[in-house]
Amino acid sequence: MIFSKSNILSERVHSIIPGGSHTYAKGDDQYPELVRPYIVRGEGCHIWDVDGNEFIEYNMGVRAVTLGHAYKPVVDAAYKQMLKGNNFIRPATIELECAEQLLSMIKGAEMVKFAKDGSDATSGAIKLSRAYTGRDMIAVCGDHPFFSVDDWFIGTTPMSAGIPKAIQELTVKFKYNDIESVKALFERYPDKIACVILEPEKEQEPKDNFLHELQKLCKEKGAIFILDEMITGFRWDNGGAQNLHKITPDLATFGKALANGFSVSALVGKKELMRLGGLDHDKERVFLMSGTHGAEGHGLAAAMATMQIYKSEPVIESLWRQGNRLASGLNQAIEQSKLNKHILILGRPCCLVYGTRDNESKPSQPFRTLLLQETMKRGILAPSLVVSYSHSDADIDKTIEAFNEAFKIYRKALDEGIEKYLIGRSVQPVWRRFNN
Repeated sequence: MIFSKSNILSERVHSIIPGGSHTYAKGDDQYPELVRPYIVRGEGCHIWDVDGNEFIEYNMGVRAVTLGHAYKPVVDAAYKQMLKGNNFIRPATIELECAEQLLSMIKGAEMVKFAKDGSDATSGAIKLSRAYTGRDMIAVCGDHPFFSVDDWFIGTTPMSAGIPKAIQELTVKFKYNDIESVKALFERYPDKIACVILEPEKEQEPKDNFLHELQKLCKEKGAIFILDEMITGFRWDNGGAQNLHKITPDLATFGKALANGFSVSALVGKKELMRLGGLDHDKERVFLMSGTHGAEGHGLAAAMATMQIYKSEPVIESLWRQGNRLASGLNQAIEQSKLNKHILILGRPCCLVYGTRDNESKPSQPFRTLLLQETMKRGILAPSLVVSYSHSDADIDKTIEAFNEAFKIYRKALDEGIEKYLIGRSVQPVWRRFNN
């Protein structure tokens, strides 16, 4: 593959866009120096860069594109809505229609407010919790990497520059599947924690009835129980991971797969909480998720079309089936290359990731870089192994074949030294205090 045009673009992009990307997970520091393509179009699970290179994509727009790129029924719905006008001085009827459709899919959700990104929704949930409880502190799952761009969360990360220390101290962390770590927080900060927020699951499944025990503890301590379903929503189940686990949170947030890549997020929850952002109460008003573009017509039309496809077609079943097929093939290839201690396939089939280990079986960014480098050279763009409804059997087979070849290089790098095979610098974790 040739990346001459992408390399030229890189200088221009970095000269006017801080970090060279509007999303940290898409930045140059997340990809090998040898292969940093700039994308011009996509169709299904295939994408093309400015040099004409074609890739099968995984992670699909940071898990936002569940059906596939340029998915015609969704694009058509958005286009038709745009022809009617996109943003008015009063609410449009499509706002009600989309709200009713979403609430019909999420059991226990009684009201909804739409926004453009996940941070708006999670921060709205935090604000409601604080207003309802009269408390200031937030408990977040320390094993889950991202909840919001806002100060209440970013202050907990290594990239906390610009966040006042007083705000940083209001957010505390607990461990997933460790109810005792949550109890310890409530004991240390009695009557101070407004809410507990976490994803229903990440690479680990809940154990020992963890989610239900956590909900019970929140109720006992007077805290709001929030599930962030930005990733799990419309991927684990049509009703979210909460439906899979038979649990109804006080508040939940959705986005990403909700509109197949169009910018739509949602905060849903119990009316008792949500109505604080409305006009039908005599309590202090809460400024809840008010944005000029919060309910753009074409985005909501895309969301409605996407949800209808989830209802009428076996999208979720396909994600699980193809993910299983991919994991099975990759694990066989890992076994053949004797890399069992060095490459791990993790997570649910509908949302797979992989882990890379060095000679001492320790997590390794250089070996992650090498695997990305070798798979991308073979036409696979896979920072994760997250599939879409558009990934066919042929796509999965080609992916397994490419990884199988890359695993052979990985094996050689373990045996002979990675410096012989890795070109350029290693990728870096997003969460780091300094660039170098």
